[in-house]
Amino acid sequence: MLSSAARPYIQASVPVLQAHGLAITTTFYHNMFNAHPELKHLFNMGNQANGSQQQSLAAAVFAYAANIDQAHVLQPVIDRIVHKHAAVGIKPAHYPIVGRHLLGAIAEVLGEAATPPLIAAWDEAYWLLAGEFIAAEARLYQSTGYAADQWIAAHITEVNPTADGILSIQLAAEDQALPAFKAGQYISVAVTLPDGLRQIRQYSLSDAEQNAGYRISVKREAGDTHTPQGTVSNWLHQQAAVGGQLLISHPYGEFTPDLKAKQPLVLISAGVGITPMLSMLKTMVRDQSTRDIWFLHAGRSLQHVPHLDELIASTEQLPALNLALYIEDKPGFAAERLVQAGRMRVAEWPFNAALNAEYYLCGPLPFMIEQWQALLALGVPPQHIHREVFGPESLSQAA
Repeated sequence: MLSSAARPYIQASVPVLQAHGLAITTTFYHNMFNAHPELKHLFNMGNQANGSQQQSLAAAVFAYAANIDQAHVLQPVIDRIVHKHAAVGIKPAHYPIVGRHLLGAIAEVLGEAATPPLIAAWDEAYWLLAGEFIAAEARLYQSTGYAADQWIAAHITEVNPTADGILSIQLAAEDQALPAFKAGQYISVAVTLPDGLRQIRQYSLSDAEQNAGYRISVKREAGDTHTPQGTVSNWLHQQAAVGGQLLISHPYGEFTPDLKAKQPLVLISAGVGITPMLSMLKTMVRDQSTRDIWFLHAGRSLQHVPHLDELIASTEQLPALNLALYIEDKPGFAAERLVQAGRMRVAEWPFNAALNAEYYLCGPLPFMIEQWQALLALGVPPQHIHREVFGPESLSQAA
């Protein structure tokens, strides 16, 4: 718990962080990477280049200060970040580096306003949060049996285009069984780019757990292998080939519904956000679930829907599955009954889901915010709505 001496300084920092947060985090990353260039191998340099990571950290620091005594607000996102940290191999030794440069950036940007008591208060607050992360990450590493930065050499057994701009990659380990995973989890993939920089990205597993190994479905992002944005996805699209090798992490992530529960399950996705939903759906097909399932997906066209054939087949294998595809460009389609023209609007669903259902969202952040707000407006309790977020996210978006 934050001390009574530090609390007033942290609370007084809220308006200061709102005004200067982005300057602080920009200075923080600049100084830290100058002093520790090796950390560029851990951080997503695409998000650094477009500024989203700096904005996200600024919002997170502000939200932490604003909710310092409200653990229920911070805990869901802390849990999510712990899994992301484990997936890239964050170690306890990284926290002193981050703390030193974050406090240094606060002092540099605020100047004389950064009084010794203010810096001391933030030092205390930082280590309270860092201590939570370190302990939670240690427990997670112990539960998986994998140490931080321990990678699995996986062999590529299949590579197939599965939609416009999306590549399906099947992975297996030659000398060991790949670790078990829960539907909805992801793995990290670490690649070394032509300039020698190692970059790590997370990809949801897009199939049910099976002896054949893992499957990821990778969207080619804007950019190329020579620019920060899209470096890894473009590298995979260009370089992934049967017989090749990828370094992958143990599966992580807490976006994992209890698929054996009885209440209705509603899976809502857009774009490549369909991938964890596919893993959930394929797992229920494998287990011949009798649960009521609604699967709602939004896409630009049918050519942009990954693994469309598997979705169609699932409707024949699961009688309780309700599938609706919201397609902006609606062409003729054999399974016309499954396609809704235009954008997804919760209030206009072709069927009604119970308010006691569990709702899972994955897709671009604006899409998830829109659906989240629509569900709340319908009276769905917020504790029944879950979402997966890849890329920078602020603690202030926890709900």
